[in-house]
Amino acid sequence: MSLNIKPLADRVLIEPMQAETKTASGIIIPDNAKEKPQKGKVVAVGKGTKDEPMTVKSGDTVLYGKYAGTELKLEGKDYIIMRESDILAIV
Repeated sequence: MSLNIKPLADRVLIEPMQAETKTASGIIIPDNAKEKPQKGKVVAVGKGTKDEPMTVKSGDTVLYGKYAGTELKLEGKDYIIMRESDILAIV
């Protein structure tokens, strides 16, 4: 699958992972009570800025802030585009 989108500068396109549907104790979580996922897979990265090169690459699994980035829908899938500085960690 190839997306026709290339993030600019220090931006990253992330595909969020699915929210948990069941707790550790086995309780099923209804759709309206699910938390926003804070983990996702990097799909595309920009070239970075001249002062700071990019540290994440396509295929990395990352953690990001709950309200970070801008949500968008491309080809029927949900994505988030955000600055690399909004990424908290590479898993």
